[in-house]
Amino acid sequence: MTDHVYSADTTLALAKDVLQDEAQALTNLADTLGAPFLAAVQLLLACKGRVVVSGVGKSGHIGCKLAATLASTGTPAFFVHAAEAAHGDLGMITKDDVVIGISNSGTTSELLTIVPVLKREGTPLIAMTSAPESALAKYADVHLDIGVKTEACPLNLAPTTSTTATLAMGDALAIACMAAKGFKSEDFARSHPGGALGRRLLMHVADVMRSGEQVPAVLQDVSVLDAIREITRKHIGMTAVIDNDRHVVGIFTEGDLRRLIEKVGDIRDMKIAEVMTPHPKTIRAEALAAEAARILDETLCNQLLVIDDNNCLIGALHVHDLMTAKVI
Repeated sequence: MTDHVYSADTTLALAKDVLQDEAQALTNLADTLGAPFLAAVQLLLACKGRVVVSGVGKSGHIGCKLAATLASTGTPAFFVHAAEAAHGDLGMITKDDVVIGISNSGTTSELLTIVPVLKREGTPLIAMTSAPESALAKYADVHLDIGVKTEACPLNLAPTTSTTATLAMGDALAIACMAAKGFKSEDFARSHPGGALGRRLLMHVADVMRSGEQVPAVLQDVSVLDAIREITRKHIGMTAVIDNDRHVVGIFTEGDLRRLIEKVGDIRDMKIAEVMTPHPKTIRAEALAAEAARILDETLCNQLLVIDDNNCLIGALHVHDLMTAKVI
C-alpha cells in the first residue's frame, strides 16, 4: 500500500464529495418511488404477525436498524440473520409475518436458500435490491429498487452510498406505516420508557412529587417565624399556607422572606397571612410532570404545590425533583 501525505484540504474535499454523492443518490431514489413502494406499505400494514428483516453482511447491519426503527414506530419487527435462518431460526417466521430481504446484488445465497420455504409457507416477501432482474427480486411479492449509480467509496467497492440508500428506504417504509397507523408521540413514548421522551410523556406529577411529612405547610394564623422554621425543616425553600381543612390559601418562599426583611426589617410580630403570596400556582397529581416543568419555566419559580380536586394540599414539587427524574 502506497503511503500518502495527509492533506486537510484534500480530506475535506473528499468528505464533501461523499456527502454530496450520497445526498444526490437519495434524491434520485425519492424520484423513483411509486407503485412498488405503496404495495410494500400495504403488505406491512396488513401484516397480522411480525415484520422479519433479514440480510447478510452490511445489508444485515442495515436490516438490524430497520427492524429497530419499525418496532419503535408501531410496526412490530425483529431481525433474523439469513445464515442463521437457514440453520434453525427460520422457525421464528410464520405465514402471518412479512419478510423484508435485503441484498444489494439480489443474489445473496443465504437469502435465496430460505426463499422456497417462505413461498411454501405463504409468507409475503419484500425484496430490497439494486438488481430488478435478480433472483431475489423476481421471487419477491414486492421489489423495492435501491440501486445507486456508484458507491461513494473512491474505489467504488465499499458499500457506502448503497447502504445509505437502503437505510433511507427502510426509514421511508417505517415512517409511512407509522403515519398510516396514526402513531403518536405518546405511542412512541410507551416503547421508549427509559428515554427522555418517555419520561416527559409518561411520568406524572404523582411520580416525582414530595408527599406526607415531606410537604411543608403552616396554618394561615401562624407567625412568620413559625413559617421560617417549617421552611428550614423541609428543605424545599418554601412552605404552603393552608386553612384548617388543608385548602391552599397561599405560599411563602425564601425569596419572599429576603424581600420582606429588606422592606420592613423586624418581622418577629408578623403573621404569615399578612405577607404570603395568595392564590399560588398549583397542579394536580395526575398531571404530566412535563406540565409541571412548563409551569415552573413560565412563572420563573422553583416550587409548585400539588392539590386534589378540592384544592387541598397533597404534595409539593421542586424543580430539582424534575431534574433528578430527568424530566428536564
